[in-house]
Amino acid sequence: MAPGRAEGGDPALAARIASGFMLAAVAAGAVLLGGAALALLLVLGLLLAAREWAGLARDGASPGHLLLIAAPVLVGAAAILAVGTGAGILAWPVLLLGATAAAGLAALLPDGAPHRTAFGTLYLGAPAAVLLWLREDPRGGAGLVLWLLAVVAATDTLAYAVGRTVGGPRLAPAISPGKTWSGSCGGLLGAVLVGAGGGSFLGWPWPAAGGLAALLSLVAQAGDLFESWLKRRAGLKDSGALLPGHGGILDRIDGLLPATLVLGLVVALGR
Repeated sequence: MAPGRAEGGDPALAARIASGFMLAAVAAGAVLLGGAALALLLVLGLLLAAREWAGLARDGASPGHLLLIAAPVLVGAAAILAVGTGAGILAWPVLLLGATAAAGLAALLPDGAPHRTAFGTLYLGAPAAVLLWLREDPRGGAGLVLWLLAVVAATDTLAYAVGRTVGGPRLAPAISPGKTWSGSCGGLLGAVLVGAGGGSFLGWPWPAAGGLAALLSLVAQAGDLFESWLKRRAGLKDSGALLPGHGGILDRIDGLLPATLVLGLVVALGR
């Protein structure tokens, strides 16, 4: 998320900004449209992210590798379909049973990875279904989802900018040597400001909106560190090369995945 202080210019910054704006525009448009448009974008995102997850979890083309891709896509798409057709209560049974079945199938393969197959199915499929649920649920809507995207984007952007500008002590050098405490604090502050301001615009009390944004920012940063650990374990710098200046799709949504789950839990508990 936030590398150390830069020496000189950043040749990847222009590409990072351009691809970031393009991705944000596509995501915002799908969220505003909702329904089938958002569901289709989520399924496409699942496919792209699952390919990268398979590369992080296991190398080589094999039945086990293909299952690492297929399980999150098929099970996640089924959960998205359940939410999209108004049967959201079935999404979690679909995810849990699907992950269990996928793990069982992986156990039958000579090169299978049952626990990684099950984890990847939930790691990718659950946030996709919850994001659609937040958009379609009367207590959520487009405003809430756009607010979530803005908070996570502010965390990522400010952590990157402050980390490169200020530098300083490393946040977790054994996991991600580039991340700094200054970047983490910058990302947190940016999320609070964007969250409080955006929440006030939506009619929420700004202290509550800022506090929730702070929580989601910390969760997003933890998700970013988790993906960094996955990449370090796999010996990779990026999860992929889909997005210029960013890396892969997982490099861009690593914080959004857990933040979506936490926000979904908050909304569900607020019934």
